[in-house]
Parts: sequence; structure tokens; C-alpha cells
Amino acid sequence: MEPGSEGPFKRLAREVAKFGAVGVVGTVVNFAVSNLLWHLTSLQAVRANVIATIVAIACNYVGFRYFTYRDRDKSARTKELSLFLAFSLVGLVIENGILFAAIYGFGWDSSLQRNVFKVLGIGIATLFRFWSYRSWVFKALPAEDDGEDEDEAGEPVAKADTPLIEPQREPLPRPKQHVS
Repeated sequence: MEPGSEGPFKRLAREVAKFGAVGVVGTVVNFAVSNLLWHLTSLQAVRANVIATIVAIACNYVGFRYFTYRDRDKSARTKELSLFLAFSLVGLVIENGILFAAIYGFGWDSSLQRNVFKVLGIGIATLFRFWSYRSWVFKALPAEDDGEDEDEAGEPVAKADTPLIEPQREPLPRPKQHVS
């Protein structure tokens, strides 16, 4: 079977797995940086978490561009990076907004509580990021359309709207000219 000839569910499953692998690395970086900052500095919890999220976003871009979406369109890197940063900023607001609400809205500020709400924020932000990155940032290249599909055995089959044999066109008869 040729690459790219698997069904849409297999492609989506592979994409989700690659996205998840990069996400796990980004999450480890995010948790490591935030917990180090929380325990080794006097930064406020949400500020430290924003810094950790930014570091993770940088790691994730490299992973997404060169691993998860390496086969996607690379022609407009400036636009891609701008959209990635814009959608990542929305994800940052989601993640840190949940942490902010937990700490300043409910007073849940222990180390365990911070990490629990960090997990919740990352989870919700990840759903948003997956949708936005695959829909807007790392766009798929258009599939080459050769006018043929393949059957289960991989044999070419003409598409329904493509005739098997081109009809021959006979020239139209010339109108008779009347000479008076």
C-alpha cells in the first residue's frame, strides 16, 4: 500500500498519535518549568505558568512542524508561524484562565491543586489547539487528482463522473447556403 493511500480514519489516528506524542513532550516541559518556577522563585503562580506555557509552545512548534505535520504545506512559513502563535495564545489564555480562576476565584493554591487545574487547563486547551492547528495552521497539501480511484485490490477504477471512454465528437454539419 502506498503512503497516503490508507483510509481517512487511519490518517486521522496517525495524526492524533503524532500530535499526542509532541503534546506529551510539551506537557512535560510545561510541568517541569512551571513547577521549577513555583518552587524556586517568588513569581506569582499564574505568571510562572505563563512562562512555562510559552516555553512549551516553542518546543511544540518544532515538534509539530518537523514531526507531526512535516508533510504539510511549507510555502507560507511566516503565515503559518503567525497563525500558530495566535492560536497558541488562545490556548495559553484557556490554560492559564482556568488556573487563575482556581487560585484567585476559589483560593485553591496548594501545589497539588495548581497541578490539578493545570492538567484541566491543558486538556481543554489541547482540544482547541488540535482543531485549530490542523484546520488553519498546518494545512494539508491538495491531493493530486489523476481522475482515477483504486478498488480494494489497488487496481485503477474510473470515477463515477469520469466516462470510461471519451465520446468521439463528429463535426456538426454545415448549413446549406442558398445562392440567389
